[in-house]
Amino acid sequence: MSIITTYPSRRQVLAGTALAVAGLAMPSIGRAQSGSAQSGPIMLGALNPLTGAGGSYGPTMRRAIEGVIERVNGAGGVNGRKVQLAGEDTQTNPDAAVRAARKLIDVDKVSAIMGTWASSVTTAVAPLCWESKVFLTSVSGSDTITKLPHQGFLVRTQPNTHLQIGKLGEFLLELKCKQVFVLAAQTPFALPSQERLTQVLKAGGSEMVGGVIYDKDKTSFRSEIDQALKTKPDMIYLNGYTPDVTIILRELYKAGYEGKKIGQGYAINQKLLESLPADVTEGAYTVAPSPSVNSAAYKRLAAFLGKDDLDPYSCQCNDQASLVCLAIAKAGEASGPAIKDAIRKISQGAGTKVDDVVDGLKLLAEGKEINFEGASGACDFDDIGDILTTNFRYEQVEKGAFKTLKIA
Repeated sequence: MSIITTYPSRRQVLAGTALAVAGLAMPSIGRAQSGSAQSGPIMLGALNPLTGAGGSYGPTMRRAIEGVIERVNGAGGVNGRKVQLAGEDTQTNPDAAVRAARKLIDVDKVSAIMGTWASSVTTAVAPLCWESKVFLTSVSGSDTITKLPHQGFLVRTQPNTHLQIGKLGEFLLELKCKQVFVLAAQTPFALPSQERLTQVLKAGGSEMVGGVIYDKDKTSFRSEIDQALKTKPDMIYLNGYTPDVTIILRELYKAGYEGKKIGQGYAINQKLLESLPADVTEGAYTVAPSPSVNSAAYKRLAAFLGKDDLDPYSCQCNDQASLVCLAIAKAGEASGPAIKDAIRKISQGAGTKVDDVVDGLKLLAEGKEINFEGASGACDFDDIGDILTTNFRYEQVEKGAFKTLKIA
């Protein structure tokens, strides 16, 4: 297998490194007091992709977090204190996210930051959080994130690369794909995905015939597509975001590619279907973590958001906000270290199962143990902060609409 990687320019690397170093070196105003003053409102932060490649998800993710805060405050707050949410836009851009996180930490003095989406954003923001002892919850999937030295100040409700790509690879084997090519945007998710997929395909008697890692901001990918088509694949895995995958699908169609294609559910989504002719997207497969669609928590969130079909990230953000509030209630203290120490005590174990943050707060106030399971499902984390279990939804595009093949 040949993997062809394009890299950012030297100027881009130096600029990004300078910003990261400046962000890490910048003194944090009142950092030691962040979240520690146990009076007044509890300050929490939401850091979502309201614009950029993740912009089709960010607003609903933010609203899901706001909904939990509204319910908590309507029930009297956490340990008698109201919760105040400070929100910022990552712009699906690491540089912008670092600036936004710095504001949340140094100006708003939040105890936790919730809802980072792109793996590159979470990778950039995480060091600021653990340095400041601010707890971070994420929906990013790259394996590299929980391998960072985050000292326990991070959990993610999104399954990691190993689990996600393992499931995708098993699905490709079910489809009897024998020769797979990968077109991947340059992200922390890209290379680990190709390595994991190669392992799964080989074990199942299929093979990876090649891959290209590209700059997602390009306006044409015809040279990458030409490289893919030379290998005569029967499946192309589109491991990018909605804007670049939209262009690639259009160019694959123009090039006459008739084989199968698959992408992550966050890339091949309703926004993409609405922007392309049905002939261009026909037959495309998607795989994505599945929310707990039959749970009361899912139905409650769907009613709040006014939607019947919820994306996994909004469900996860609903649960992240619930977990943070419940952890603060359990610990009796609104600080990053307190959340870190209490979050597994309220999300896994032998306590009473609850799917509603308000019910959980009532039981904790009575001195009882709880086990929170939410709209995204069970919220059980391993020692490094990875989610342990989740279901996946497999869909195929048929006449411009998604058809669910299975949830397993």
